[in-house]
Amino acid sequence: MSNIKTLFWNVDTQEDFIDQAGKLYVKGAEEIRPILKQITDFAKTEGIKVINTCDYHYINSNELSSVPDFETSFPEHCMAGTSGAEFISETQPEAPVLIDWDPDLAIFTVFDDPVRFRNIVIQKDAFDVFKGNPHTEKILQLLNPDQVFVYGVTTNVCVDKAVIGLSERGIKVYVFEDAIKELPSLPLPFETWKTKGIEMISFTNILKYL
Repeated sequence: MSNIKTLFWNVDTQEDFIDQAGKLYVKGAEEIRPILKQITDFAKTEGIKVINTCDYHYINSNELSSVPDFETSFPEHCMAGTSGAEFISETQPEAPVLIDWDPDLAIFTVFDDPVRFRNIVIQKDAFDVFKGNPHTEKILQLLNPDQVFVYGVTTNVCVDKAVIGLSERGIKVYVFEDAIKELPSLPLPFETWKTKGIEMISFTNILKYL
């Protein structure tokens, strides 16, 4: 591998989104489970650090609504302490450090050395991980990657927010086009990504970039 500092960024691959019985199941998301497992296994084999973001909501979350518009608000999903908030088996982070979005509940609020963990789990209470967890910015600064490879769900909500946020912070961003899934009701962000220099690649070509 090259000396380029590489980071994988796993977005919200949780039971409530990917399992067909999930509370906010994304149609067709189960189809990317095999490639998600390949990515997880590859990261482990190659020793690549992984940021694993996940929705982690409480009943008073601004994102939740009993009359959702499925654009700025959604029904209850990924509720704290429920199985729906868990990562699917294919992307379950191995021995991670957990970064809670609520400072009152955080297991790690002082970052003595979070970068020693290969897997970092960032819980969030907003679509945008940079807004949904106050520690995201600091973690990214500590890791200081040159390039980030993003995958997960959903393409046109949380994946898009992560991709744009990373790009705006001066990082070269790639998206595994075979490991994302979109909501059918919202526009796709691909043209915007292209204008920002964000590249979509197949995971099968990953070795060309390392």
